[in-house]
Order: sequence, then structure tokens, then C-alpha cells
Amino acid sequence: MRALNDRAALELLLDRGPLTRAQLGELTGLSKVTASQLVERLEERGLVTRVGEQAGGRGPNAQMYAVVPATAFVVGVEASPQHVVAAAADITGNIVGRTDVSIGEGDDPVKVVHAAVVEAAEAAGAPLERIRRVVLGTPGLVDPKSGEITFAWDLPRWHRGLLAALRADLDRPVLFENDVNLAAIAERHSGAATGVDDFVLVWLDRGVGLAVMIGGKLHRGTVGAAGEIGFLPVVGTQVSRDSSRRAKNGFRALADAAAVRAVAREHGFRAATAADAVRAAIAAGTEGSALLDELARRISLGVASVGLVLDPELVVLAGDVGQAGGAALAQRVQHEVAAIAVVSPRVVSTEVESEPVLHGALLTGLDAVREEVFGSTA
Repeated sequence: MRALNDRAALELLLDRGPLTRAQLGELTGLSKVTASQLVERLEERGLVTRVGEQAGGRGPNAQMYAVVPATAFVVGVEASPQHVVAAAADITGNIVGRTDVSIGEGDDPVKVVHAAVVEAAEAAGAPLERIRRVVLGTPGLVDPKSGEITFAWDLPRWHRGLLAALRADLDRPVLFENDVNLAAIAERHSGAATGVDDFVLVWLDRGVGLAVMIGGKLHRGTVGAAGEIGFLPVVGTQVSRDSSRRAKNGFRALADAAAVRAVAREHGFRAATAADAVRAAIAAGTEGSALLDELARRISLGVASVGLVLDPELVVLAGDVGQAGGAALAQRVQHEVAAIAVVSPRVVSTEVESEPVLHGALLTGLDAVREEVFGSTA
């Protein structure tokens, strides 16, 4: 019971900010004496500290308490072919350090990730021993059983054995997770899927992917391949039995950034990136409608296939292209799916403004570390 009360108090301090002993007692239903003992216990353990006073009322001002941010830290890492971005967050969730490390051809991923984690920790002013978890988001397949990367199509040096090597190198827990899955975690925490237990996130960017959330939990599949929608055979694409060509065929050939740029050029919109082309089409008003309609028809083939299997409440379009399309593209996709399938999920654009993969990695790390730290106070 003591451990449950301690955990409840710590969660309240994280959610609501500094509170007095009386406020903690009121919110937890504990007596004044028990609440005071709880605060003293947490203060002795270095988990909470006094951060000010609450003025007003008779008698002395009441002391305000908050969780000690430096109790523990986590580092989230997002890997791409060109660079690795790492951010350190304290146990309250505030990002306090960040770095960006370039990847050269042939660079050892262990050295790259090591440098990123150390630099992020130094920027945060966090001793390495206070880093309680490193969560790394990567494209490709992550085996749910072993936690290993089994396939990353554009990170050829990231493979089986890397997880053990990183754990040995950093001497702390390291976790791999599919990047689109992490984006879905961020979306449910603070984006368009907040409060939604059953939804899918369609990632439209350099690559195409899908994250599936069922009952508030990620569905990864047997080998981590759930959501590899880029390989989905659809009308208008080739079906290849050659494993070396699969990554270039299927739904991805219709909806990834390269495909979007190509169809945008056909409609007269030339831009440096696919997202810029989509934004230009939206800005053009009626002149850009034909391009947006064509993109919606393409995207709806994948969304309808997923919808008929999972029947989700919500579909979130994310990645650079999904975000650039906003409501204009999402509404078109919703209309197209309803026209070609017997399901009609609500389709919206992402509301996570920046770096969803990195934020999902930090959230995953924080959940685990808070469970460790807050669950062992008794």
C-alpha cells in the first residue's frame, strides 16, 4: 500500500506540477499525517524536493514539492541513413540535451550511437550512470522476441548482434523499436490519436510504413513485420518474387516521397521535396486539386486494405508527406476509402509537429524508467 501511495503521489507531481502536502493528501485521499509521512519518505529518498511556498491563508506558508528532475535520465535516438539524432530527457520529461551526429559510408553504428548518446548526456549535464535507458528508433524490422534489428533496408550495417554490442558498449539497457511504431506512441500521447485506443498511423515519407495500435497497445506481429505496408501488392504496381526488388515494388511505389515527386511533376508542381510539392498544390487552390485527388486515390488503396482487415476507428497520416497534406489530403483520403470499401474510418493528419520518432523513443524510455524508479520506493 505504501508503494502504491508513493507512486500515485509521484505521478500527480509529474502531471500537475508542484503541490503541497495538503494538496497531495486531498488528491490521493490520504490523511494529513499519512501524506506528510509520504512526502518525508520521498524527500529522504531524493525523489522530491521543496521548490517554493504557497502563500495565503492563516499561519505559515505551505511548502511546495516537486519531483527532482535529475533523479534519472533517458536518451531517445532516431537513426536515418545520413545522421543520428539523440535527445536526453530528465525523469519529468523535459528535453535537456540534444545532438546530431552525421553518418559516413562505412561508419561503425556502435561508435555512431555511442557518440550520440554521450554528447546528448553531456549537453544535458547528466552523468552517464544516470542514463537509465536508451531507446533507438530505426526503419525496418525489429524482432519482438529478441529485440534485434532483423532488416533495415537503407541501413545495411544495422543488423543482428548490434543490440548486444550497444548494450556492452554503453553498459546500460538499450531498446530498439521500429520508427513508425514510435511515431504512433507520440501521436497517442500528444497528437491526433490522444485518447484513441484503436488506430493506425500511415507513414508517408522517404519510405512508407504503418503502425497498428489495438486496445492502446502496439501490434508488432510475429517477426515485427506488422505494418510493413510498403510491400503490400496493390493495383498499379508490380508483384516481384525477387527479394532484392521487393522494396521497390508494392504500395511504396505509389506513395513514397519519390513517387509523390514524380506525380507532382506530371501535374506541373516541381519542388525540392515531396512535402514541398504537396504544400504548393494546397497553396494553389483549385489548380492543385487534381494532384491532391490523385495522391488521395493512391493512398486510399493502402488505407482501404488496412481498414478492411483491422476496421480502425482512426487513421492518422504522418511523415513529411502526410503532415504536409494536412486536412486537405486527409479528407480526400477519407472520401476515397469510403467510396471503394465497406469501411469508412476517420482520416486525419498528424498533430505531432516535429520529430515524432524521437519523441516516441523518449516516451518509451520514460515509461520504463518511471516504472523502475517509482515502483521501488517502498
